[in-house]
Amino acid sequence: MIKDLAVNVLNLEKAYGRVWALKGISFSIGKGEIFGLIGPNGAGKSTTLKILATLIPPDRGRAEMMGHDVVRESEKVRRLISYLPEEAGAYKNLTGYEYLRFMARLYSNATGKDEGEMLELGVELAGLGTRLYDKVATYSKGMTRKLLLARALMVVPRLAILDEPTSGLDIVNAYEIRKRIKEFSREQGVSVLVSSHNMLEVEFLCDRVAIMHKGLIVETGTPEELKAKYGAENLEEVFVKASRRVTYG
Repeated sequence: MIKDLAVNVLNLEKAYGRVWALKGISFSIGKGEIFGLIGPNGAGKSTTLKILATLIPPDRGRAEMMGHDVVRESEKVRRLISYLPEEAGAYKNLTGYEYLRFMARLYSNATGKDEGEMLELGVELAGLGTRLYDKVATYSKGMTRKLLLARALMVVPRLAILDEPTSGLDIVNAYEIRKRIKEFSREQGVSVLVSSHNMLEVEFLCDRVAIMHKGLIVETGTPEELKAKYGAENLEEVFVKASRRVTYG
């Protein structure tokens, strides 16, 4: 039982037409915890993140962020979170530095947080050196993703919601982003909810994980607990065994 909750999700359901993306999922995230939703494309991970980011409402169920209902108190929730979608982009005609300064000013006006402190942290988190002063249009996908991650974290949210943060990146860039997320969470005490279909990546990054399959959460626990339960060498093997149990009983 988690005593100090950042997020509490109870029986969330969401349908798109006749297709149920979520079929009554429940999970909790502790303050300062890195929690992963893992599973293949179409499992319901991004839908869950969008509900918690207040972008879409659930059809049934309830989700709370630091005690605030994500539907009824969406404005309060938005002040506590940052959200990095899988397909996020940055303004290509700005330099990386100009983009971070613009976002820091925007967030400062909305929350009253210090713009200069946010910008300084964003520059550090981006880790782009002198390339930060080049236009975003000249960036590789890895550089752009680092910039966007810096934007999401520099506001020091209570919860960072990261959808496939290393999608499409090479091994080196993916490693650097995972390392940055982990260090930032530990240093700042920020809770992180990350979704990924890369189960080996999540095994390295997360304190606990929930395995999703066809709109359901089929297992929750630490990577070590789940591997021990299923006699598996990694989370990919856990997923295969857990999803088979749900499919075939």
